Amino acid sequence: MRTTVGIVGAGPAGLLLARLLRLAGIDCVVLECRDRAYVERRQRAGVLEQGTTDVLRAAGAGERLDREGLRHDGIELRFGRRRHRIGFPDLTGGRRVTVYAQTEVCKDLIALAETDGPPVLFDAEVLAVEDADTGAPRVRFRRDGREEVLECAYVAGCDGFHGVCRAAVPAAVSRVFGRAYPYAWLGVLADVPPSHDELVYARHDRGFALLSMRSPSVSRLYLQVPEGTGPEEWTDEEIWDELTRRLETADGWTLERGPVTQKSVTPMRSYVHEPMRYGRLFLAGDAAHIVPPAGAKGLNLAVGDVVVLARALEHERRTGSAELLDAYSATCLRRVWQAERFSHDLTTLLHRAPGATAFDDRLQLARLDRIATSRSAAADLAEGYTGLPLG
Repeated sequence: MRTTVGIVGAGPAGLLLARLLRLAGIDCVVLECRDRAYVERRQRAGVLEQGTTDVLRAAGAGERLDREGLRHDGIELRFGRRRHRIGFPDLTGGRRVTVYAQTEVCKDLIALAETDGPPVLFDAEVLAVEDADTGAPRVRFRRDGREEVLECAYVAGCDGFHGVCRAAVPAAVSRVFGRAYPYAWLGVLADVPPSHDELVYARHDRGFALLSMRSPSVSRLYLQVPEGTGPEEWTDEEIWDELTRRLETADGWTLERGPVTQKSVTPMRSYVHEPMRYGRLFLAGDAAHIVPPAGAKGLNLAVGDVVVLARALEHERRTGSAELLDAYSATCLRRVWQAERFSHDLTTLLHRAPGATAFDDRLQLARLDRIATSRSAAADLAEGYTGLPLG
């Protein structure tokens, strides 16, 4: 099998890259180790930056997004039982975010590929990326019990943190930067309408809490828990009781409860792999970088990566110049490190670290009070949250 761009991974990064290349007239094939049903139900991110929604619309994947996505013009910060809203458009020149689950983004892009191409091969386990430093890289994969080879001019590694593509970059040229956080998120889906119409980020002496949503009838909620916690350690009633404590306000606001349909624990880490390119292999999304989830940057960073890569590949096809491809890693990493900074700052602002002292607590509250009382501080948060320009 032969194509111009071999894309490993059918998450939002791989699927969007395939769509952008299809629109640019560049042949590609997507290989995904899981089946379609798994990809379409895999719960991940749900907050889309302004730039991400703009790209999805331009790619023809905006119809259901515009119909069903929940447009948000701000978030609410809670601390000391007080509520403070950060309004986005006034602080960012009109930018906002949209709540629309990653599963829905994948469904939309898969449906487009099904009707308009390119081919997406599910249940195709990628075994290795070979000869990435030559002009003819190869992707070995297993499908229907047979080993096959995809020959291509370029490989896009969109296969996530645990995928095989990053392993194709020799250790001698790799630099890894990372940080593990001493806490995790216990996340639940609940069949109950959200108790607030915007996301609520709460700093509490007992730990962080987040009120989010997936739809007008489904709530998504998170609690800070110790690292290594298992979801089975918390009963539904304990989860609701703790959320109520951490989200409590002085004005009588009430958290509505409902049936919990899913529980999971997400570890918190920051990770960057440099470079994001080796020969003709280009890493994108979680294959190259991980951010803690508080800043809602993971999916949006992946979109930024593939927009840069698609533009570079289209430029090379049109002009014969590899200038933008050569700049891919440096271009992406500038945005990646800004997102890492924002996500780290928001995480340490809102989470209480084990062993935190009264001094640490006062500093957190002072930082939050600064955001609540300073337009410039609020604008910095709003600009980071709604996203830097893509590319």
